[in-house]
Amino acid sequence: MARRRPARKVMPATPVKTTIESMTHDGRGVAHVDGKAVFIDEGLPGEELEFVYTDIRKDYAEGRLVNLLSRSAFRVDAECPHYSMCGGCSFQHVDSAKQIQIKQELLEEQFKRIGKLEIPQVWEALDGPHWGYRRKARMGVKYVAKKGRVLVGFREKRQPYLAEIESCKVMHPRVGMNLMVLSEMIGGLTIKDKIPQIEVAIGDDDCVLSIRVMEPPTLEDKERMRQFAHQLGMSICLQPKGPDTIVPIDGEPEVMPTYALPEHDIVFKFRPAMFTQVNYEINRLMVSRVIEALHLTQDDHVLDLFCGLGNFTLPMARRAVHVTGIEGDLPLIKHARENALFNGITNAEFHAADLTKDISEFPWANRRYNKILLDPSRAGASDVLQHFKQWQPETIVYVSCNPSTLARDAGILVNELGYKLIKAGVMNMFPQTAHVESIALFEKG
Repeated sequence: MARRRPARKVMPATPVKTTIESMTHDGRGVAHVDGKAVFIDEGLPGEELEFVYTDIRKDYAEGRLVNLLSRSAFRVDAECPHYSMCGGCSFQHVDSAKQIQIKQELLEEQFKRIGKLEIPQVWEALDGPHWGYRRKARMGVKYVAKKGRVLVGFREKRQPYLAEIESCKVMHPRVGMNLMVLSEMIGGLTIKDKIPQIEVAIGDDDCVLSIRVMEPPTLEDKERMRQFAHQLGMSICLQPKGPDTIVPIDGEPEVMPTYALPEHDIVFKFRPAMFTQVNYEINRLMVSRVIEALHLTQDDHVLDLFCGLGNFTLPMARRAVHVTGIEGDLPLIKHARENALFNGITNAEFHAADLTKDISEFPWANRRYNKILLDPSRAGASDVLQHFKQWQPETIVYVSCNPSTLARDAGILVNELGYKLIKAGVMNMFPQTAHVESIALFEKG
């Protein structure tokens, strides 16, 4: 007997009046109605508003603002017409300076609550362009017959459906302002309903779109894509399976985007699906901040953990006697080695290793390093920190995309391993969103 699909929960339609008390780290206002916490999209502390419920759970509820009764001094009008629907951004209704302040306060709160630490000195936030900065993204694609068009972009707020948008002001304009023509091009393909995503990779000069294809395109499809790419000055690749299957359209040259760190005389080549920072302007400032904090000299042996394709490793090698980069992704390591050769750097070496596992048998792990840089994923670096007892670095710089795991690991470094937290701060890598990039400096106690 077939199971009956559970009935869809019907939300009360009558708007509810409340006052926002505080703000979550992801940009939602927090209020209490009938003793239950309600998280309301676009609500700011101190504002009186009316909202409708979008979800009601046992311990909390969620809501959507429908009528603003009083306006916070920090509220601004969202610049993107799709902001209330698209889930790509969550902070567009907040003044730019306030966005940075909120992220800095979150970092300090996480250090206190999780790491049991006070930040003794707050770094001035690194800031750059607030619009058109995003150069890497994975965009969803969906042919919707009822709408008679292909949707290209990001999911709706807290929904599994693609948002119906015409542009994206956060994406670099080469792609963000061309979503409709991209949609029209895909809509003319015979496989328009067999394309789930596009990987966007924009370098300093080149733009590559890697289109995931669940079925092979016809010759006519390929010609349509080729003409589109030539018209917009882009390169289109096809991805039939995993990232390692990305190839140019037949007869087209392989385009490998590049980005430069001019202050350090470094140019990186990368493949479209490889991880790079999304905001080049902030990345340049971040690399310089890391090098300045480490006070690198020709006496330094540096260990770069979670090194990726060498974003920090190679510029550090310009100043230190030797740098060792470690990364779990073997293709990234191979590319880091190629970038070292491309830049004429001979005092950097790279090794592939899973830094969440035992690394004690690796020869590089049994050397001494007087300075260490960490730049882990959101999961943090707690598994590798116990090896610091052996390495005994005098200076540690930790770059993080997750304040909670940074705070946790800072607590380990200070409270268990005897390091002293010198300073920490945020870097505005992701304006208009709730993502927080941060940095912390530790010295041997």
